[in-house]
Amino acid sequence: MPRIERRARVAWEGSVARGHGALSAGSGAFGDLPFTLASRIGDPEGKTSPEELLAAAHAGCFAMSLGSELARDGTAPESIEVACTIVMDEVEGQGHQIVGSRLDVRAQSDASAAALDAAVARADEGCPFSALLKRAGAEVQISLG
Repeated sequence: MPRIERRARVAWEGSVARGHGALSAGSGAFGDLPFTLASRIGDPEGKTSPEELLAAAHAGCFAMSLGSELARDGTAPESIEVACTIVMDEVEGQGHQIVGSRLDVRAQSDASAAALDAAVARADEGCPFSALLKRAGAEVQISLG
């Protein structure tokens, strides 16, 4: 696979406490998604946050990785749903850090339960976002439902 580069842009106005910003994708897939400190640490009120975008990225990456693993096993999925929750917490001496990512996975496939479990484990190993989070010291938890 060739080297992949993607871009996003943020425009921010004001202080951290009272300011506001907007995120845009270089691809044009989304633009001007609003975010604030309040949407990051409190009620989002229709705005996004870096953590929400990370959750979307991890869920998307994992779903593609699992689909690839199931197809390689000859049990290509009919559907895959992944819900991701990114957890940020205060870490003593380090401030707020991403400490975990929980993936709740549902897959419709002809794979047996054991084969699905094995595909999930391989998908986690092959997912670049899982690897990134683990190298950063975050825990990645996966539950199949």
